Amino acid sequence: MPKKIYILFASFFISCIIFFTALSTSNKSEKDVKTTQISLKDLVSNAAPNDTITLNGGYYPESGIEIYKPLTIIGKNDPVIDGQSKGKNIFLIKNDSVSLAGLTIKNVARHALWDNAAIRIDNSHQCKVLNCKFENAYFGIYLAKSSNCEVIGNKFQSQGSHESDAGNGIHLWKSGHIHIKDNVIKGHRDGIYLEFGKACMIENNWSENNIRYGLHFMFSDSCKYLNNHFEHNGAGVAVMYTHDIEMINNTFANNWGTAAYGLLLKDIHDSKIYGNQFVNNTVGIHSEGSIRIKVEHNNFIRNGWGARIFANSNDNFFGSNNFISNTFDIASNSRMNFNKFIGNYWSGYSGYDINLDGWGDVPYRPVRLFSLLASQQEPVMLLLHSIFIEFLDIAERIFPVLTPETLIDSKPSMKIIK
Repeated sequence: MPKKIYILFASFFISCIIFFTALSTSNKSEKDVKTTQISLKDLVSNAAPNDTITLNGGYYPESGIEIYKPLTIIGKNDPVIDGQSKGKNIFLIKNDSVSLAGLTIKNVARHALWDNAAIRIDNSHQCKVLNCKFENAYFGIYLAKSSNCEVIGNKFQSQGSHESDAGNGIHLWKSGHIHIKDNVIKGHRDGIYLEFGKACMIENNWSENNIRYGLHFMFSDSCKYLNNHFEHNGAGVAVMYTHDIEMINNTFANNWGTAAYGLLLKDIHDSKIYGNQFVNNTVGIHSEGSIRIKVEHNNFIRNGWGARIFANSNDNFFGSNNFISNTFDIASNSRMNFNKFIGNYWSGYSGYDINLDGWGDVPYRPVRLFSLLASQQEPVMLLLHSIFIEFLDIAERIFPVLTPETLIDSKPSMKIIK
């Protein structure tokens, strides 16, 4: 066969492939469903890849809806998918490029062995859950071994009363590059939970009245937490066993209890805590085994302890923070200090500024002797405002015997830092 005929035949074959590929792509359909006579499982099963299903209102008492193809499901006029506390997951997504939006999903079955979720995304990528409502969910959204997904604008409300009968609002496991934004999460075990996450962005979320933590993550490196609000959670927020974390412009408020913190840092390093508000917590920041953390431009206001720093935390820097009306500004469990404090404002500072440069001429010792006594013998808190304790503090500042001699702010600010 002549060479020209080979070329013509190859060109014709390639043209056919392009034509049929374009034809299959153009066959994407949009189904507008206005009745609940049709099972949602059947709609999903019968849909072609890349179809869009629009649910125009309606009530769907179903669970176990499995999606194994790229698909979009959009809810209008508040369609309700009710798991009736039966089965396992309500939606199980096991394919890339699946989007769910505008749905109300409720009544996930609780189980002691299975982490049942309203939406479980398993080993999938480029998926989206947008503007959905989750009511009485065990786990709200559970992402496992997934990446590049978006969880944006959702509302979660659960009725768990104990950790054992509640799941997490948004749960990530071995997932990376997840964007979690503008969600409201209440009544779960943890509002947002990450384990073995990577490079996730968590911003503008409101996590409140959760049983344990508003945010809880472990072994999740290079994540950013921006402009979130964590309030009235059982134990506040916990950041553990990780590095290269940025926590910027968040609010940690009204987390009270014997084991409650605004922010718990445990075994993390090389991270940044900047521009946050720690207001009305038992402890603003509790630090164990934290190394090379920069804590700057934060406000610590009306906490029991502004910051409680254990001896195994070192090479941390506290600068340009405001410590205002805390019962104790700083507490430590050791006379040794391996951290640096400079240029902070302390409402308890009574020094002077002779040269009027804005910085105190006398160093400030933020650790009170009474805070050491109270940590060892809680009943002495009854003497907190007594004149005896005031004399004890004055004596300790002049001749430090028990408090860390080197834990000082050598350049305290005379004015609140804006």
